[in-house]
Amino acid sequence: MRNQTFFKLSILLVLSLNFISCNSTKTAFAKGADVGWLPQMEATGYKFYDKDGTEKNCLQLLKDRGMNSIRLRVWVNPNDDKASGHCSKEETVAMALRGQKMGMRVMIDFHYSDSWADPAKQNKPEAWKNHSFPELLNDVYNHTFDVINALKVAGVTPEWVQIGNEIPGGMLWPEGSTNNWKQLGQLLNKGYDAVKAVDTKIKVIVHVDEGNNNAKFRTFFDNATAQKVKYDVIGMSYYPFWVKKDYTEIIKDLEFNLNDMAERYNKEVMIVEIGGEDEKVENTYQLLATAIKAVKNVPNNKGLGVLYWEPQGARSWSHYNLSAWQADGKPSPALDAFNEN
Repeated sequence: MRNQTFFKLSILLVLSLNFISCNSTKTAFAKGADVGWLPQMEATGYKFYDKDGTEKNCLQLLKDRGMNSIRLRVWVNPNDDKASGHCSKEETVAMALRGQKMGMRVMIDFHYSDSWADPAKQNKPEAWKNHSFPELLNDVYNHTFDVINALKVAGVTPEWVQIGNEIPGGMLWPEGSTNNWKQLGQLLNKGYDAVKAVDTKIKVIVHVDEGNNNAKFRTFFDNATAQKVKYDVIGMSYYPFWVKKDYTEIIKDLEFNLNDMAERYNKEVMIVEIGGEDEKVENTYQLLATAIKAVKNVPNNKGLGVLYWEPQGARSWSHYNLSAWQADGKPSPALDAFNEN
């Protein structure tokens, strides 16, 4: 009898350990990168190298630096321009599969446009531009469901999905502008419903820029609450460069906003975009280290993670100065912050 009891307890222990192991990646702090440019970079012949000069898979280089997640943007009908094209459903599925095979968790970022959507522009896709508002609601639902379901069929279920990219002024202008919160709320909820129709466990993110600007976030999410917008995570961008400040000047504002959002709306929070100047390696390292610490310190484990926007998008290829890649094709030492924090 004693032996049988010991055997049963041993089996339960093994099963428990397996369960913990299988779910540990889901609960681990997310550290990662938006790599939307990667297929184009590779297609144009860009080569990635480790610090010893060995040519290596870009995703492996990111993983070696402590990253466990990738973020992929989706455009509706993109062109094939190397900088402003690609990111179709098909390319997104291929990249998500590639990332998953590397052990990466996946975030999908819907722009609801044929090209870049951000606070300065939220242009409707060409195919939707003459649609009525009821048709736009269907467009958002069908496009979102189509992409997420295609991923699931291919064997990838994203852990997080963004409904809109940096939308402090709304999306799908003018119909989905914050000048008409009632309609914006409906559009956001259509995206949410489409994601949950594929898998209820996927966390839906609503994303606003300037993570240090508490007033902007309160204005946006108070309105979202009034319109009964459904979401799971508040996503932030955090770029001291774009607000013409050093991170040391606004890190306390970021910390306050992270904690305030988690408490005020009872939501999880996440920095889904961050970046520092490529030529200021130590400053960017410290920017990352302090941001990671700030998110980890959000009470009740509501701080989910930090993702760098296009760290591999070297300036020599992208002309973007907030990557974290050196002119010789090697990762910047600034990225060691992900491994060390």
